[in-house]
Amino acid sequence: MPGKLFYRERKKYVDGSHTPRYQLAAVSGVDLKMYGKHLRMSELKAIAEGVGAELIKLPRGPKHEGEAEEKKVEV
Repeated sequence: MPGKLFYRERKKYVDGSHTPRYQLAAVSGVDLKMYGKHLRMSELKAIAEGVGAELIKLPRGPKHEGEAEEKKVEV
């Protein structure tokens, strides 16, 4: 059974910035130590491929469901 890497988008990510967008939240079934706090999707994919794990995006809670729509209206 392959391992799983659970990740989520950062809270304070700004579109167009050159900062990494994702955070690794949890690891299951893989012996892995992470030293970076914020990662790019290409880095997450390379790590998952290297250790033979599956990437799983964590869903946002019900409190934040309308947040994306509100931000689109403001822009």
